[in-house]
Amino acid sequence: MTPRGWAVLTLAGLVVALVVVAVLLVPWSRPPAPRADQLAALRDLPADEVAHGRALRAALRPGRYTGLVVGLLAALALGLTPLGGRLIELAGRPFGGHWVAQAVLGGLVVVLVADLLTLPFAAWRHSVLTRYGLSTNGWGGWTLDLLKSYAVSAVLGATVLLGFYAVTRLAPRWWWALGAAGAASLVVLLSFVLPVLVEPVFNRFTPMEPGSLRTELVNMAARDGVPVRDVLVADASRRTRAVNAYVSGLGPTRRVVVYDTLLREATPAEVTSVVAHELGHAKDRDVTVGTLTGALGAAALVVALYLVGSWGPLLRLARVDSIAEPRAFGLLIALVTVAGLVATPVQALVSRRVEARADAHALALTGDPATFEAMQRRLAGINLADPDPPRWEYLWSASHPSTVERMAAARAYARETGG
Repeated sequence: MTPRGWAVLTLAGLVVALVVVAVLLVPWSRPPAPRADQLAALRDLPADEVAHGRALRAALRPGRYTGLVVGLLAALALGLTPLGGRLIELAGRPFGGHWVAQAVLGGLVVVLVADLLTLPFAAWRHSVLTRYGLSTNGWGGWTLDLLKSYAVSAVLGATVLLGFYAVTRLAPRWWWALGAAGAASLVVLLSFVLPVLVEPVFNRFTPMEPGSLRTELVNMAARDGVPVRDVLVADASRRTRAVNAYVSGLGPTRRVVVYDTLLREATPAEVTSVVAHELGHAKDRDVTVGTLTGALGAAALVVALYLVGSWGPLLRLARVDSIAEPRAFGLLIALVTVAGLVATPVQALVSRRVEARADAHALALTGDPATFEAMQRRLAGINLADPDPPRWEYLWSASHPSTVERMAAARAYARETGG
């Protein structure tokens, strides 16, 4: 069998594995609360807060989607025309056109050009968030964070580019197999190291101070049977007024992180409710499942790029001989961008189901639906959320159930348990 035939079989196997994981591990059976309950919850929210949140989302929407279109057009222009290849050649020319220079410097130049074209929309978003009082980060801090992001991306990107194109040279017929294995391994590795090495670049994390709240959170985690390394506080207030918490890492790097804004704005009972939600992610191994699906998806993407990227018309548009040569990196970017847009609503759907299960876990663990609902009200008010966003936008990109869905779920739990 030819390498292409093996690639087709491998891709089919990876897709089947993804489907099996999704069917078995994603909580599809949990339907959202009835629409009537959601509308009742919406009516109970302060009208001025709802209007303010919707005004912010409406102000952000033009820049968000225009930036998305510009980013897509930039990727297509770099990948489906000779432009990307020419930029890579120019980047490698001072080094005699060596493949390492083309692969690393040329690849980073292509990514930087695409980023710079969408940078005005990121700046515009920051100006809107500042105007509405949600961002507390000045332009200096915003620029510093941007430069940090570029630096981290450059280090990671250079490593990946060098490794990828080294593999394509060492195994020109079977690079897709090695690349798929490498992509899957990278996803797993990043799940371990990002919380430890990258998150501290952008935030300072300190252990939550000893006291009744920390004791309650630690005891709740122990009662839940969830091994959590620590409960940390992130200094999010230097960037935003938004409140949040999350769980990250795997095994020895797993920790619950609470924004300092959450501690400042919420009651201890509400903080406990939020952390109970995060413990639900750890209890149900959501980070592990996410890492597994991400690894399978990354491997499948590499194999798919090999198969699609060998299509003659695409190669002729980019003026390259093979998808595996450094000059074709723009074509890779174009294909990955399109794949990302296609996958966005699927990823959002999976995320909403997982988040709804974590909400149910929090309700069961605390047995306090009133506090859970109060926390959702507070989250929506402080974060200036639209509690009931447009259906098309919700289906396209919402990673969490809407505020009214979560409030209605708490009320349904209270009815069922008499709480």
